[in-house]
Amino acid sequence: MSNTQFHLAKTDPETYSISDFEIDKKTVWDGVTNAQAVQSIRQMKKGDKVFLYHSMGESAIVGLARVDSAPRPDPNNPKSAVVDLTFLRRLDPPTTLHAIKDSGLFADFSLVRQSRLSTMPCPEAFVDWVRSRYPKIKF
Repeated sequence: MSNTQFHLAKTDPETYSISDFEIDKKTVWDGVTNAQAVQSIRQMKKGDKVFLYHSMGESAIVGLARVDSAPRPDPNNPKSAVVDLTFLRRLDPPTTLHAIKDSGLFADFSLVRQSRLSTMPCPEAFVDWVRSRYPKIKF
């Protein structure tokens, strides 16, 4: 079993979409202000994986990224933290919030329970469930 952890990071696609990330290939994940979400960023480790989630419109997991740095203070907000992310792939079709809720398996997951939280760790059962939706993809 790998020590790789999975996280979920939300973005409004009008601000920064999976298409933007695919073009950029790398980004600094910043702009997070909620204390609980910042704590999640501070727990990320180089090599961890991140599900990129569009929070407006389709409300769905649309891509996969890798954490490529240790967390560090956000230069624009000393109360926040940032990490470097590298684009890995789109997840097509996207896994919608509707499908996640309809599964009935993740009522305790922050994505379902705290809909406004922008960054969060993913429970192992959720990661396994997402993996099962993309059997040809190695996560």
